[in-house]
Amino acid sequence: MRPPIKLPELSPEAIAELDQLYRTTDDVRLRMRAQIVLLAAEQRMLAPEIARIVRSDEQTVRTWLKRYMAEGVAGLADAPRPGVRPKVTPAYRAQLLEVVRQRPRSLGQPYSLWTLQRLADYLAEQTGIRVSHVTVRVYLKAAGIVLSRPQHKITSPDPEYEVKKRRLKTSATTSSPAQSSTTLMNST
Repeated sequence: MRPPIKLPELSPEAIAELDQLYRTTDDVRLRMRAQIVLLAAEQRMLAPEIARIVRSDEQTVRTWLKRYMAEGVAGLADAPRPGVRPKVTPAYRAQLLEVVRQRPRSLGQPYSLWTLQRLADYLAEQTGIRVSHVTVRVYLKAAGIVLSRPQHKITSPDPEYEVKKRRLKTSATTSSPAQSSTTLMNST
């Protein structure tokens, strides 16, 4: 049996900092880690009891208690993960949202509407960060913005335009297609 891990008496400031982290974080993993330390510090619970409450493994509880004792609140955060760093920076996202809310012509572009590819190309010129149009769509969707296909509407300054348009539609639907005559060749 492993010896129990007992946290030293925590100051009221440290308890308040953990409590604030527990109540305000959106990261579920970080919240559970703060809860582990709070249960050990306030309730003086041991790892097996805490593991049952947070529905985790006893070794996991011990790991996070040790990390907290070694590094403090900063030790509860996830370590950086290996892999390619994301290309899109917070500054890029902010500029994307700023640009999409403006008309392309006001930014000196030769077109009137943004498409995902046009946004990706424009931002690549401005920021030097090249991403696909799919990536642009993902970040716009996360911000609650969806680009739709442009809807083209044909209008005319003619005051009778609507009447003529209706007349054309009704004549197109009432007339039948031209009858074509076919002749059969008799091969005898």
